[in-house]
Amino acid sequence: MAPPARTRRPLARLAAGAAAALLLLAGCTDAGPAQGDAGASDGAAAKGAAASDGGASDAEDDGPALQAVDPSAAADLPGDPAEDPAYATYYDQQIEWGPCEDVYAEGVECGTLTVPLAWNDPGAGDIDLAVARVKASGESTGSLVTNPGGPGLSGVNALDGLMYSISPAVTASYDVVGFDSRGVYRSEGITCLDDKDLDKYLSGTAEPSSEGTNDEPVDWAARAAEACEAHSGGILPYLDTLSTARDMDVLRAALGEEQLDYLGYSYGTYLGSSYAELYPDRVGRFVLDGAVDPTLTRQQFGAGQAEGFERATEAFLADCLDAGSSCPFHGTEEEAKQQLLDLLAGIDAEPLGTTSVDRELTGAIARSAVLSLMYEDGQWELGREALTAAADGDGSLLLDYSDRSNERGFDGTYRTNAAFAMTAVSCLDRPGLADAEQAAEEAERIAEKYPTFGPVLGGDACAEWPVPPLREPAPITAKGAGPIVVIGTTGDPATPYAWAQNLSAQLDDAVLLTFEGNGHTAYGRSGGCIEKQVDTFLLEGIVPEDGMTC
Repeated sequence: MAPPARTRRPLARLAAGAAAALLLLAGCTDAGPAQGDAGASDGAAAKGAAASDGGASDAEDDGPALQAVDPSAAADLPGDPAEDPAYATYYDQQIEWGPCEDVYAEGVECGTLTVPLAWNDPGAGDIDLAVARVKASGESTGSLVTNPGGPGLSGVNALDGLMYSISPAVTASYDVVGFDSRGVYRSEGITCLDDKDLDKYLSGTAEPSSEGTNDEPVDWAARAAEACEAHSGGILPYLDTLSTARDMDVLRAALGEEQLDYLGYSYGTYLGSSYAELYPDRVGRFVLDGAVDPTLTRQQFGAGQAEGFERATEAFLADCLDAGSSCPFHGTEEEAKQQLLDLLAGIDAEPLGTTSVDRELTGAIARSAVLSLMYEDGQWELGREALTAAADGDGSLLLDYSDRSNERGFDGTYRTNAAFAMTAVSCLDRPGLADAEQAAEEAERIAEKYPTFGPVLGGDACAEWPVPPLREPAPITAKGAGPIVVIGTTGDPATPYAWAQNLSAQLDDAVLLTFEGNGHTAYGRSGGCIEKQVDTFLLEGIVPEDGMTC
């Protein structure tokens, strides 16, 4: 694809390399330990919670044309692969479970699942997927497959945290299963930039080009895309969500399940609803928490997140001001927001020193850290401390928080390839505007409307990507799948509440649970009300009342 016209604001250009980090964070979940029942109340969603459509009206719906979409290798197969002899070697697999490496959850076992590279051509080669499970602590009633979001997060690694956030009653009855999707980390993970260049990419730093004048900066987005194509070009066209949804059906069969029970967070809701659309008769007990609306274009998706994080930032600043002297900002909420923007702009102009040798806190890294703090209001006190230090000229705490969010170790290595796996999947799953100038204008509009993160989230991180999108935005109905539980959080910045409303309305048979709170996703962090409803559904098959709010 030809690169679009470069008409973004300077800040968007400076932070272009950081878009991957911000979008990666915008797809993850960091659920804490499950808590006891704090009570639930039936009724409509909170007043004002649906005031926004999550960005769907922020992009131009009916005017500009979208990019041309190539067909996915996993779409429109002539029949059911599970009943086609050409796929029998895949569906007849049994997973050999054994020890794991670099996974810390107690009792975790790992194995390998083989799936077709191209689902429409089972003779074209294979991909080996890494899978892991923690067996039920009691008598197992079956397997609960999970996905932590991203896209691009390791479902194997996620078991480390999920085993604390999933209720003990559920882990007593289910074998909890995670897997790395195709192209992610252990599952033939794509390779792009090395760790040193990834540091520069995520920090948004420019360096003199080896060609031309010293005033010519490196375009890290283009360099990253070129590196991904050079190292992993053979797999890039096959990393879309429809392909992973079909992989998940092979996993179901290998686990010996007639139907799939599933818990998906964030992007994992898109994977789950895609599976339900492909295989409605194999849907068991499905829970989709922090829902993604499948009808969104790339610009609408970015606008929705930019708005969500803007609102979350305002909620954080209101809480910060209420904390008094521990808050580095003062005055009204509007004044505090301007002080935050001024602080970030100052870091753009002059990066802060840190205690890390040879590393500074750039504006891109600072934004990555602040955005990550918006995921969980339990982290807001840490955010106040880090921003206070930054206001005093020390960027160490924000740098450390950004590194941990991006899975960067103290030795400078990155634990996974999540930054690039996220891009690889996202760029295939939804098209953007076809006209580069219109896309740039929309990015500028979003940046102006949502000044905190709009300059990055409103941009097109897929502008340089070498593979065209493979899927049109469209409703998912999953007709015949039976009841699916969809969960939305009213103050969710990464998957705005309106997206959960929209997905539950699209699905043929769904119930919507609403958590009135701040942060990303609800199960495992709602204080018991959502957990009680979900646990009863998973363990007993009792469907919650549609519209329950707590």
